[in-house]
Amino acid sequence: MQAPRFAPDRSSTGIDSKIVGLLCYLGFFITGLLFLALEKRSTFVKFHAMQSILLSVFFCVINIVLGFLPFIGWFLGLLLAPLSFILWIALMLLALQGRWFKVPIIGDFAEQQAAKF
Repeated sequence: MQAPRFAPDRSSTGIDSKIVGLLCYLGFFITGLLFLALEKRSTFVKFHAMQSILLSVFFCVINIVLGFLPFIGWFLGLLLAPLSFILWIALMLLALQGRWFKVPIIGDFAEQQAAKF
């Protein structure tokens, strides 16, 4: 886990940026897209919105691929579901604490892409 780089900046939505960071994960990619489109100022919110979108796409692709594998895909899907749920809850709590936790690989890419918005 990484320490916060700096305190979350103020959100242009008028809601506390920590709350918006949590909300980015709450509705999977939908709220991520919503807050990425609405947010003009907060890099904290943009980062969590982008990470939420990329993580949603990643899990969707993995589930599609596992769906094509006869028995092992079903078994791995059963293992992946609770792990992804735990990760999602952890990311919501970390965002609520104001932490800039980056999921390996996806987090770095999310940070780069969020800087472009």
